[in-house]
Amino acid sequence: MSHGSEGSTKAIFYALGANAGIAVAKFAAAFWTGSGSMLAEAIHSTADCTNQLLLLLGMKEAKRPESADHPLGHHRVTYFWSMVVALLLFFVGGAFSVYEGVERFLHPQPMQYGLLAMGVLGVAVVLEGISLWGALREIRKESGGKPFLRWFRETRQSELMVVAGEDIAALAGLALAFVAVGAAELTGNPLWDALGSVAVGLVLMVVAVAVMTEVKKLIVGESVAPELRAEIEAFVAAQPEVERVLNIITLAWGDKMVIAVKALMRDMDSIGGAAMVVAINAVEARMQERFPSARWVFFEPDSR
Repeated sequence: MSHGSEGSTKAIFYALGANAGIAVAKFAAAFWTGSGSMLAEAIHSTADCTNQLLLLLGMKEAKRPESADHPLGHHRVTYFWSMVVALLLFFVGGAFSVYEGVERFLHPQPMQYGLLAMGVLGVAVVLEGISLWGALREIRKESGGKPFLRWFRETRQSELMVVAGEDIAALAGLALAFVAVGAAELTGNPLWDALGSVAVGLVLMVVAVAVMTEVKKLIVGESVAPELRAEIEAFVAAQPEVERVLNIITLAWGDKMVIAVKALMRDMDSIGGAAMVVAINAVEARMQERFPSARWVFFEPDSR
């Protein structure tokens, strides 16, 4: 899981660099063309830059050490900031774009320099594609060959999930804005531009809701990915000191994880308490060596 955190940081920087350049270009094009779709896209890219800075802030806060008030550290703070980012994507990106589109429907304004707007959107597609490529490269390292939608539902790397969702929404929004601006340029009807702004907003809102749904599960408390949990259980069951695993609870904790084990130990009724402590400590040490992100392991022995 720590490798996933490093991958998330790389993906965030890819997205931040791309969106900063895109936002400047879009605002300039929106000013010159008067395009509502372009303005909606410019606001969206600016919001994305803010979002990526918030994700980086969350990852920095997650590194704060344990304390008496926070005995398990601050690793889960990344889930909070991921939810804030999803909310900003919904309201600042999506809802504002819909509002701007409705305003353009009610008060149509002629669009100028449509070809310039389309050129800027084309450049933005390239830059956003680079950002998404960076995110997908890190996702492939973490996913183990899973299809994207399955990875999206099962990943515990909330920052990487948010960046991937933002990039996909951005590319879909750019495609819609390009079509809308092109239609407005060809027909001379500014209502196409207004329709494009609404469509961009709806796409952003759908993606934001999907991200919020997944992050909510992490905030409530979700186990590690199913295959990792099965691997942990098999590893514990294979230890020579363990006769049978009775129960395992895992909990995703930012880039770390918490594991609680209840197991029937071999020769428990014949060995003394000190020997049992040594056996449990040995199993815990091997678990943390095999799974470095297992920051906390709680082991409860049971008898027949």
